[in-house]
Amino acid sequence: MAFHNPFRKRTENTKRCWGYEFEWTDDHLTNEQAKPLKHSYDVLGEECLSILNTISPPSRKALPRNENLQQNLPIQPKVDQEKNEENGDKKEELPVPQRDLYQLLKDNYESNPKLRELWEEVNTVPSWVDWAQIKRGQDVFYRYGGPALTGLTYQSLLGGMGAARVVETLARTGGFSIKVARRRLFETTQHILQCTKSLESIQPGGAGHASSVRVRLLHAAVRQRILDLAKQKPSYFNVEEWGVPVNDLDQIATIGTFCATLIWISFPRQGIFLREQEKEDYVALWRYIGYLLGTPTDAFETPAKAKAIMESLLHNEVSPSDMSKVLANNIIHCLEGQPPTYVSPDMLIASARWLNGNDLCDELGLPRVSPYYWSLMAGQCLFFMGLCYFYRCMPGLDQSHIARLKKIFYAVIVEAKFGLAGVETTFDFKYVPEYATVTEMGAPREIKLRSSSIETRNLRALGIFLGVVGIGTWVSFKVTSSVVGKLW
Repeated sequence: MAFHNPFRKRTENTKRCWGYEFEWTDDHLTNEQAKPLKHSYDVLGEECLSILNTISPPSRKALPRNENLQQNLPIQPKVDQEKNEENGDKKEELPVPQRDLYQLLKDNYESNPKLRELWEEVNTVPSWVDWAQIKRGQDVFYRYGGPALTGLTYQSLLGGMGAARVVETLARTGGFSIKVARRRLFETTQHILQCTKSLESIQPGGAGHASSVRVRLLHAAVRQRILDLAKQKPSYFNVEEWGVPVNDLDQIATIGTFCATLIWISFPRQGIFLREQEKEDYVALWRYIGYLLGTPTDAFETPAKAKAIMESLLHNEVSPSDMSKVLANNIIHCLEGQPPTYVSPDMLIASARWLNGNDLCDELGLPRVSPYYWSLMAGQCLFFMGLCYFYRCMPGLDQSHIARLKKIFYAVIVEAKFGLAGVETTFDFKYVPEYATVTEMGAPREIKLRSSSIETRNLRALGIFLGVVGIGTWVSFKVTSSVVGKLW
């Protein structure tokens, strides 16, 4: 929770924004220094995408949803279609196989110098990578698994919607409308789980490694599509003001929200404080993932630099717009009352406000919640603190806990019917930008809430904590009274 510390020493370099306070240093990035990064991007990834599209063109299903209008293709009247069906001329439609850009790159990299360059780049391990450290960084994610997923959902993602410039790109994909936002969250989480599943998974040829390359090419596809539309209709996307879609600064911000924001904001606000070695390991893991995604990695060379870039972007980039409100509210609507937790919208909003602070959430248009839900969040933090610190101090139990959470998270996100139903996404180009696709505010649907085990657990944790404190206070009073009585 964002508290103002009256005892903190402040200087002329002290900055405070959105409930977070820090000291500005030479490692921080000014707006002038950041501006070139808004117009630079992963050129190699985009060049390779164009080549792969020539080798294997995207299926019709990957075209915009109003593809007949966009491609000037003739539209067959519905009456004619029905007539053809009556005459037995109905053509059987065979399912189009999902295109896997990673496999396409792997199969064809020897045929083109650019493809070879990209393939060698993603399969060359940088000199700064220490596999033992990467493995420790993966363990950090699961050691604090509950607080990590909470932080990624309600702060990194929902709070990140306060970055108005980045939101303009997200809104044009349509991927954060109420109907599809939940699946989009599961797909992003799948990528994280694949990158942290095992050391082999993130190494060249592993599932996490392959997914990272797919996401890199997906980003290139989004960028290419939006820029093509902007050329025909400049008002569609203001490149001068917002920068190139999915630019280098956006990529740095994304990696920062997955590691630095968790370490220095999300975890502390949930009562979780990482050891220095854990911070170094976790930043190193995401630096390598960023490298695979085509992200400039100098900003994550050390934990201090990662923290500075996070603070710079929080100070310079977070300024919610009307579209920010749309996407933030859509995230709440897509999660309310849904399995496996069936958490109420009030609890979701309480989570967002606890992690992002009231100032930012007010600007995002999230309503205030009652003190009851604040107490539930306090109970949740106490539960996470007790669980995480207990396992952390016992190495043997810690490793079994990590192994267990790997299975649980994968089962809930990928295998469960309410998740991805057992089908791993290959990050194909599903949410295609077009002129008519700008995410609109979703209307809250009627919710038939079930009893939420999460809220009950949080209330129980708070009750146990207060009970322990009460008993401890009573015992201390009795002991003190007895000692004082003997002295007198």
